[in-house]
Amino acid sequence: MALEHALLVSLSEQSGSGYELARRFDRSIGFFWSASHQQIYRVLKRMDESGWISGETVGQQGRPDKRVYRVSDAGRVELARWIAEPTDAGHLRNELAVKIRAAAYGDLDALRAEVARHRDAHAGRLEVYRLIEKRDFPAPDRLSGPDLHQYLVLRGGIRVEEGFTEWCQEVLDAL
Repeated sequence: MALEHALLVSLSEQSGSGYELARRFDRSIGFFWSASHQQIYRVLKRMDESGWISGETVGQQGRPDKRVYRVSDAGRVELARWIAEPTDAGHLRNELAVKIRAAAYGDLDALRAEVARHRDAHAGRLEVYRLIEKRDFPAPDRLSGPDLHQYLVLRGGIRVEEGFTEWCQEVLDAL
């Protein structure tokens, strides 16, 4: 996936400026697809030049004007094409797993501390996801359309974080 597609998804949900998109990434899409603010601005420029989005300059009082972007017809066509395109299943790349495999060759106490740190980080992210679920999706059985799709992605994140938290604890118990 290219950042362009993540931005097309975000702009399909709600138009916005580069700054607003960067904030949205920090609060939602960024949990599973990261991008710096500079990357977002560069890609928006490229998308505007390719006709996937259109921007409108909006004046602001006491602040510089901002450019608000919307998905164009060509952008909707590209997003639909990309959604229909097969996606690789991908492989788990996890440096911690390699370190655990090499446990016999290093400092076991240091490795335990690292595994505990990872467990705590995943548990913290899991807590954030569960708070989002409780706040934004109190009645998941009544969801449809974009709200259902956002909820399903959040549930995927919850399952991943549950799995990593449990796995790290299993490793700690075994070590």
